[in-house]
Amino acid sequence: MKKKVQVLSIALAGMLMLAGCGSNEKSSGSKEENGDKVFTIGISQFVTHDSLDNATKGFKQALKDKGIEVKYDEQNAEGDMNNIHTIAKNFVGDKVDLIFANATPSATAALNATKEIPIIFTSVTDPVVAELVEALDKPGENITGTTDNHPEGTAKTINFMIDEVNAKEIGVIYNSGEPNSIVQVKEVKKLAEAKGAKLVEVSVSTSAEVKQAAESLVGRVDSIYIPTDNTVVSALESVISVANSKKIPLFVGELDSMKKGAIAASGFEYFDLGYQSGLMAVEILKGNKKASEMPVELPKSLTLMINKKAAETQGVEVKEEWKELGEFYEGE
Repeated sequence: MKKKVQVLSIALAGMLMLAGCGSNEKSSGSKEENGDKVFTIGISQFVTHDSLDNATKGFKQALKDKGIEVKYDEQNAEGDMNNIHTIAKNFVGDKVDLIFANATPSATAALNATKEIPIIFTSVTDPVVAELVEALDKPGENITGTTDNHPEGTAKTINFMIDEVNAKEIGVIYNSGEPNSIVQVKEVKKLAEAKGAKLVEVSVSTSAEVKQAAESLVGRVDSIYIPTDNTVVSALESVISVANSKKIPLFVGELDSMKKGAIAASGFEYFDLGYQSGLMAVEILKGNKKASEMPVELPKSLTLMINKKAAETQGVEVKEEWKELGEFYEGE
């Protein structure tokens, strides 16, 4: 009789252990098994530089803050147009839930690859000229995002160059293969000529050509302006080196580049712009809105920042009254 009781006790204990194991396995299952969707997002970034990197960080932070569970497939084309199209096609083949396209070439490639998967872009200067959307308030069926071209940003910087630093012959380096750069150079030329200044343009195709382009401006210009051109910004250190050694005042189109060694820029934090894009993605992933229902957004803030150290290095006297025009950057 004792043997039967012992056998039953052992069997019962075994059943309880199995039941316990089953319970633990279920509780430690994936989010999808528990009823919560884990989204797959393809991140397509055109090239590596601080502004685009920070935009990507901001995008991810927004989704994290909103509690969205995400598996990222993060790809960087490193400035190669062939790579950017391959990345987009791979995302479509993998059936990702959403594509985050960081920079104009990334957004163009993504839209060419799919008209169904939602696309959120950022760091795009003119989404209309790039034919990503019909108008800022009329996004595409599956695409929308944020533009990094604030209507007043470029004007503030060019006016500062001419009015405060007496720039008369402004050199600009850009990649003519980037639609966003063409738009900006046209705007800069219009603004400069309206105030009696002249624009000297130098075009490059790759980042390896940037230093030579900067050196070609020595003796021909009294200042340099670099737009938010991905090719040039990725090699900005070479422009800064020339500007410092030859005492040529350097100005740029965004704050991250200003912090590296340019005198001034009127802009915003790309982290914040990426964060805005992330909030738009949240609305799509939650099913609250479609891309076609969300107009393209502008940066929500704009600041003229002046780098005192860069000004002194490049032979420009810093004036205290500049505090009334913007903020001094003292370094981080």
